Amino acid sequence: MSILLVGMSHRSAPVPLLEKVTVGETERPETLARLVADDAVTEALVVSTCNRVEYYVACRGFHAGLSVVMREISDRTGIEVDELSPHLYVRYAEGSAEHMLSVASGLDSMVIGEQQILGQIRTAYAEATEVGTAGRTIHELASKALQTGKRVHTETGIDDAGASMVSVAVDSAVAYLVGSFQADDPYVLNGRKALILGAGAMSSLAATHMGRLGISHLTVANRTLDRAENLVNHSLEAGVPASAIALEDFADMIDDVDILVSATGSVSPVVDLDTVQASMARRDGRPLALVDLSMPRDIAEGVELVPGASLFNIEHLQESSRHAVGMDEEAAARAIVHEELGSYLAAQRAIDVAPTIKALRERAGDVVRAEMERLETKTPGLTDRERDEVSRTVKRVVDKLLHVPTVQVKRLSGQPGGASYAEALKELFDLPLDLPEGIGTDTGIPADIMVADGLGSHDAIVRTVLGGHND
Repeated sequence: MSILLVGMSHRSAPVPLLEKVTVGETERPETLARLVADDAVTEALVVSTCNRVEYYVACRGFHAGLSVVMREISDRTGIEVDELSPHLYVRYAEGSAEHMLSVASGLDSMVIGEQQILGQIRTAYAEATEVGTAGRTIHELASKALQTGKRVHTETGIDDAGASMVSVAVDSAVAYLVGSFQADDPYVLNGRKALILGAGAMSSLAATHMGRLGISHLTVANRTLDRAENLVNHSLEAGVPASAIALEDFADMIDDVDILVSATGSVSPVVDLDTVQASMARRDGRPLALVDLSMPRDIAEGVELVPGASLFNIEHLQESSRHAVGMDEEAAARAIVHEELGSYLAAQRAIDVAPTIKALRERAGDVVRAEMERLETKTPGLTDRERDEVSRTVKRVVDKLLHVPTVQVKRLSGQPGGASYAEALKELFDLPLDLPEGIGTDTGIPADIMVADGLGSHDAIVRTVLGGHND
């Protein structure tokens, strides 16, 4: 069973379209359930973050799986396939595995080396497991991706070279307020105040980063006041003055702060244009930096045009906030991904050949049993002891004859293209099974589909698939 990836990210689509395709936390269980409800899909996992949405499905065939995922995206969003397809990338089998390992390592992030994506993949895997859509295939790929990401962050200096998206956005806001500054300056925000909307992981990261930069006071606004107070307590423990308010009261606080960070996960803007315009009119020219870490956006379009206000969001990061990473560190990270991918593929090929070996031995056992029954009818005078000795001898001969082919097919199956050896055994011995689709590159899928990256090269096949083509 091979894994198909259909995704959209900050690299392939404009933010407004990516916002529409985003799968919210409350939507994901039903989305996963719908995917596996189709006979073509046996397992599913969805990674949905502020800058990517990726569907990983274990499917019975490329075309059938692509059809299911495309229909799900189109039906859920109401966006026509023709509008979606130029912005989607598709990976299959080995390509999907390589992509997930690279993503988990922070190599496909807006800011190379950021660690948050590793936790997001872990969360997606936990969700799929809880819903019951993660089986052996998803389990092995997700586990390998998490292992690879951990190795990259532990064994390379990519963490030092790259920063999280949160820190990049906050640093951009700080630079707007104070001009250039040293990234480790613990006093740059001394005397400044910040308002954080939301109390989740992104908000916590923002609070921690601003605390390191010497923020004088944090106000946390959240729909659930208990969660806001929890984040406030963490800030107080770190020596950063902080207080909690209800989210509905945040507008009363804007006039008093220098930075507003929003990460609520709301499906519609929380900070509207009128609120910002009214605040700027009362601030006597004091600037306001707004950081939007949400997808869909928390801060309304047009706020960045208000005099004195500056907005830093996903689009801003795309355009100007991708941190450079040392070439040596990136090369080291990619070497780890390559090594772990090779290990994963070899293990998958070995698993794929197991049914062939089992069927071969079962066929040999059937032959031995049939010949022993024939011997019994031909030689009724044999004693039980003689018959047992003959049976053991025949079995030893069979085992010795099968030993080398079995060892060799296991060894060769771990190499690229090794699935063909299992297929050869199937044909030579007329084994009664349908071999599982291998993880190798020989999938029968055109090269442009295997590497499609939002360039529109696969539009035709997407339309063909949804028009009724089946494997």
